[in-house]
Amino acid sequence: MSDEISDLRLFVRMATAGSLSETARRLNSSLPAMSRRLSAMEARLGVRLFDRNTRHFALTDEGSRFFERAVAILADLDAAEAELAANVSAPQGHIRVGAPLEIGRRRIGPLIAEFSKQYPRVSVELVLSDSQVDLVGNELDVGLLIEQPTDGSMISRQLISSRRVVCASPEYVAQHGVPAVPDDLLQHDCICLVRGRHIFDRWSFTEDNKPREIQVKGTLLTNNGEVLHGWTLMGRGVGLKALWDIKDDLKQGRLIELLPSFAHNVINLYAIYPTRTHLPPRTRVFVDFVVASMKDPV
Repeated sequence: MSDEISDLRLFVRMATAGSLSETARRLNSSLPAMSRRLSAMEARLGVRLFDRNTRHFALTDEGSRFFERAVAILADLDAAEAELAANVSAPQGHIRVGAPLEIGRRRIGPLIAEFSKQYPRVSVELVLSDSQVDLVGNELDVGLLIEQPTDGSMISRQLISSRRVVCASPEYVAQHGVPAVPDDLLQHDCICLVRGRHIFDRWSFTEDNKPREIQVKGTLLTNNGEVLHGWTLMGRGVGLKALWDIKDDLKQGRLIELLPSFAHNVINLYAIYPTRTHLPPRTRVFVDFVVASMKDPV
């Protein structure tokens, strides 16, 4: 039975993703593996679920009917599990939590350790990644996101609010000087974050009460926020970091804030989870615990 339920969940994810390659990306799998799983499902059911070629991927009529039933079956299964768990005096079971790598390691990891002392019957799996958190694709119960989701099937609760800070080490400043206005960054070595093929090299500021962007450049780029943090501390360039990641470095003098009067970007961290009539108690108490523990502003 577990294999059939696994196939149902995978089939729904395929239909939602819109392609096998996108499904593979979300599940951190491969296109051939997804193709084999789909072929095996179709062989077992004796019907073709998707019409697919290099430019087209769509549910067949049989696939559409199967999708409607699959979604309903999985919703009923989740509700039954939640109702069963609700009758247990203490929350129990397993939850998967996704978070950005740096804040996940520095703040969420220790927070989960405290949570497990209070709720020892709940096991928590923390999944850290600087890629976009995908609840459905990564089978997460709770995700921590920098941006509020647009998916109406998700509930979001704000955890903390912060601003992005342009910063550099004292060693870098001693060697290269302090930029007086945002345009001065064009003469500095700026460390940029990368997501997929997109380079975040357009930094936002407020100047003369108007928002504007500066396209910076530099010799170092990374897709990992913690590596960027480390390079900035080492004096390898100017970094752009969330205040919640570097407030201790600023306080201890390991980093210096640059252009504070031109600061513009405000960012928020949200806890997101699926909208369900019967949310499992273990998920509910975890979200409440995180919200209460991270309500301090930065």
